[in-house]
Amino acid sequence: MKVYTRRGDSGETDLMGGPRVAKDHLRVEAYGAVDEVNAALGVCRAATPHADLGELLQRIQGELFALGAVLAFPDPSRREKSGIVGPGAEEVAFLEQRIDAFDKELAPLRRFVLPGGSPPAAACHVARTQCRRAERRLVALDRAEPVDPVALGYLNRLSDLLFVLARLENARADQPDLEWLGRQG
Repeated sequence: MKVYTRRGDSGETDLMGGPRVAKDHLRVEAYGAVDEVNAALGVCRAATPHADLGELLQRIQGELFALGAVLAFPDPSRREKSGIVGPGAEEVAFLEQRIDAFDKELAPLRRFVLPGGSPPAAACHVARTQCRRAERRLVALDRAEPVDPVALGYLNRLSDLLFVLARLENARADQPDLEWLGRQG
């Protein structure tokens, strides 16, 4: 099987079990943004020296892959027949549990934090902003076609987790977060 088909050269792509659409279709934008988050998590996973965080990120990558597949499948009845299932309420609760557990390792947040710090923390901050973009793409799609509200909650919670992971990476590296002190001058 070849990697290329040439079918997309005209600016269209096939949805799973559905029609061909423009590559800038809201649905393609949504699952493409989720794919970007997934790739960014791969960078985070490669950057972290902590096995527990690497395992967590790999688990989330699998969940994001499933979410992307759900979004690429416009017909819910055909998607159900295929067995493709995205993250559910249990996965959202798991993200919340991880946020709460990791937050206990951190100093209380007193100010806004500027993105950066250690390389793994910086990677988590980039992933967080990409996750927020994916969330915005899902909101745009939801205005045109209903999206499972759990998917929106999942991305919202994931971006929160990535913020906490960025802070955690800095804390574990004994590197303080760079706090925003407001506009100077």
